[in-house]
Amino acid sequence: MTLTTWCIVVLVAWLGWAWVAHRLLDNPRGDVETGLVWPFLILYTRLVHRLEVLGREHLPGEGRDAGPLVLVANHTAGVDPLLVQSACPFYIRWMMADDMQLPGLEGLWRWVGVIGVDRHGREIAAARTAIRHLRGGGVVGIYPEGTLERPPRHILPFLPGVGLIVHKSGARVLPVILDGTPRVDRAWTSLWRTSRARVRFLPVVDYADSGLRPAAIADDLRARFVEASGWPMGDRPDLDALNTDK
Repeated sequence: MTLTTWCIVVLVAWLGWAWVAHRLLDNPRGDVETGLVWPFLILYTRLVHRLEVLGREHLPGEGRDAGPLVLVANHTAGVDPLLVQSACPFYIRWMMADDMQLPGLEGLWRWVGVIGVDRHGREIAAARTAIRHLRGGGVVGIYPEGTLERPPRHILPFLPGVGLIVHKSGARVLPVILDGTPRVDRAWTSLWRTSRARVRFLPVVDYADSGLRPAAIADDLRARFVEASGWPMGDRPDLDALNTDK
């Protein structure tokens, strides 16, 4: 081939690689590994769960720059984190109970940055990790009910830990209401059951100058969920029964 032909081939190859690299990096974490998984996550949530997303106008920030932000959601099924993350352009580090992290998937939990919570003991270590991440400009996802909503469409009491994290970090709060996910007894069974899931983002709340203490912040957030959803308040189940949620 002539020099001109070689130049054209190199230019086309470079442009092709630049396009592929851009597509791979166009994801909430901005890395190649997530870029390889991201299209399949979108496809999965749209086809298997026929996900509907409402309130996108309430998503803060520009693209991946949304933090510091505490994303607070009601907990309906094990698939919840995938549904919410697929609807967000920013990366969410989820807080997850240690006993809900399936054995043998330790590498996955580390890769996605899960913040483990010992819900049968002290939660201070997990709270400190979450606050550090928020102060670094990150986003933390919390299920303040502490377990799956049972019965469905009942807002359980919010644990005071969510108020502590919001109060100490000074981060704004993005409330998210989930509905329509598979109604199954085991949390992770929802991953392979079809549904008509809905993720609804509510307006961002800023408690920085509210003067509210952590417990009051948790109570105020719960009241907002009850008002926005129209669902009744529920009672907290016995913690000894939570292991059946797997």
